[in-house]
Amino acid sequence: MRYAKFVLVLAGLVFVCGTAAETRTTKVRMIPRPPKDTRNSLYVSNREPLTVSPFVKLPIGSIEPRGWLRRMLELQAEGMVGHLDELSKWCKSEGNAWLSPEGEGHSPWEELPYWLKGYGDMGYVLGDEKIIKEARRWIEAILASQTEDGWFGPKSNKTKLNGEPDMWPNMIALNCLQSYYEYSGDERVIPFMKKYFRWQLSVPEEDFLQRSWQKKRAGDNLASVYWLYNRTGEEWLLEPAKKIHKHTSNWTEGVASWHGVNIAQCFKEPAVYYMQANEEKFKDAAERNYQTVRGIYGQVPGGMYGADENCREGYYGPRQATETCAMVEFMYSAETMVLITGNPVWADRCEDVAFNSFAAALTADMKALHYLTAPNLTRLDRFEREPVFDNGGCMLAYSPWIYRCCQHNVSHGWPYYAENLWVGTSDNGVCASLYAASKVRVKVGDGQTVEIEEKTEYPFGEEVEFVFHTEEPVRFPFYVRIPGWCEGAKIMVNGKRLGSKFVAGYYTAVETEWRDGDRVRLVLPAEIRLKVWRKNKNCVSVSRGALTYSLKIGEKWVRYKGESHRPEKWEKCSDGDYKWAAYEVHPESAWNYALVLDGDEPGDCFEVIKKDVSWPEEPFAFSAAPVELRAKAKKVPGWKEDDYNVVGAIPESPVDSDEPVEEIELLPMGFARLRISAFPVAGELPKVE
Repeated sequence: MRYAKFVLVLAGLVFVCGTAAETRTTKVRMIPRPPKDTRNSLYVSNREPLTVSPFVKLPIGSIEPRGWLRRMLELQAEGMVGHLDELSKWCKSEGNAWLSPEGEGHSPWEELPYWLKGYGDMGYVLGDEKIIKEARRWIEAILASQTEDGWFGPKSNKTKLNGEPDMWPNMIALNCLQSYYEYSGDERVIPFMKKYFRWQLSVPEEDFLQRSWQKKRAGDNLASVYWLYNRTGEEWLLEPAKKIHKHTSNWTEGVASWHGVNIAQCFKEPAVYYMQANEEKFKDAAERNYQTVRGIYGQVPGGMYGADENCREGYYGPRQATETCAMVEFMYSAETMVLITGNPVWADRCEDVAFNSFAAALTADMKALHYLTAPNLTRLDRFEREPVFDNGGCMLAYSPWIYRCCQHNVSHGWPYYAENLWVGTSDNGVCASLYAASKVRVKVGDGQTVEIEEKTEYPFGEEVEFVFHTEEPVRFPFYVRIPGWCEGAKIMVNGKRLGSKFVAGYYTAVETEWRDGDRVRLVLPAEIRLKVWRKNKNCVSVSRGALTYSLKIGEKWVRYKGESHRPEKWEKCSDGDYKWAAYEVHPESAWNYALVLDGDEPGDCFEVIKKDVSWPEEPFAFSAAPVELRAKAKKVPGWKEDDYNVVGAIPESPVDSDEPVEEIELLPMGFARLRISAFPVAGELPKVE
């Protein structure tokens, strides 16, 4: 390990605020985790005997996203997610089983709760009353569906699996109810969930979580039980928790399923159960699952792994893709792991996926998505790609209609991200965990409420400023995350620099008596880094800060119709373009380049081009990238699309090329729908890992 585990305390550091006579003693700590010897007394956190929560999730409504993230949420509301009740047959109200008092009708499975899970939260985060009202209509129906024995939801699910209940759709619906309760405080939710968990406790062992998605994914059910226990303190709830863990697929002993979404959603199950078992082996198992999958199938940039349905032996390279569902589920898992473990690496991993993979899974206007996204992907059309991908049919074209699971499950990606920007700490402080412009209203110290504004262009800028608003002075610890990629971070409090080296991959806690108008400025220098993916033919990726970069490939967008794309739903906007449409994207420039890395340091090989960061209407549009790179490269004539029109397997580096050296442009992966993010190298390989 590069750093030993330690706590460095700089006690007695004094800075001046306001006037020379106005001094305060400030304690600065660099720590790998928040303290575990105390529990947050101001917000719902783990009750005994559950382990101490290093961090606690703040109630929905505490955090107001701003800047590019707010615009992404607004685009989501204006786009496909905000209109799935019109676009999706599974979200059609008329005759829907999730609206039926008898639990009968069409679309009884996962699609509706998938959509509602993010749709409702999108409304709560934005404060959009229209969305909140529509979400409430579905939630009222779910609450009204509970039967005398405790079951709820569509009737057909109760006996769906050879006479056994299929609880998987209800696991998603529980997430919807939890968010609704956090936002509204509706007192009906708590007894509703208690009654359902008593029903689960009564189900015979031989009929409980015996097969299908519910068995793999019951860690979500387990987390809901703990959510309820922490609000009621009723000890009987720990019994269904044990039962659920017992019957869930055994993720403790290894990767229990190689299905891409199952991995993203379920690798964390042992860490969830760790809170009750209080044995390190369970927490360690979740990290081991992650490392196992990334170590084999994730030796690529972008934070994910190759599972274009399932991980398959021999399909390891950067042209292997990941389902959009897996991206949003991984982000949620990483956010959960931050709360359970307090380890800042999970925030790094969440940002990696959000900025570099997830943003490109949808069109910039968020009116369509595709099923699969890969680090290297040079053509997005509607044609078959099997067996290169583990799936038949259209997987790559952008559509608002055809991708059944992802179309609905994508809804919670950005709303959940916004809800986890800030977290409460075990010592009644607050932590800026994921960075984005925002405002948080939070109880700290002995219970005083403060507001903190976060002003930043992160991840496109290198500075984050926090402005404190308090009615009276209040002492509490304020935590900031130093990303694992950041060397040389600086922290200034009211203009005075805190004199220390802030350790990458640690938290810095500044504890003082905070007063109205105080300011903390965090500088996160974004240096260029190269990563050699040894297990994937020594290909190289280029990162700067939290962003990884892709070749800037010219994009030709082609609107198309097809029977499966429901052309009767196409609507024209006033400007003559189509409001809802399906698109292919074809390359309009060469993509088969190998990098020429002839500098002594990574930064010597690239020129950083910074542009105006005033945000456009579509923050992740191809033309909107605020930071690009220029580099030297040579074409590799033998690297072509294969017989399936998929980018060819990446050649072994170093490659030989007699082509002339050219200047190429790179843009952040999240802006590149067509992308080469893992490059071969012409010439000597960089001496980096």
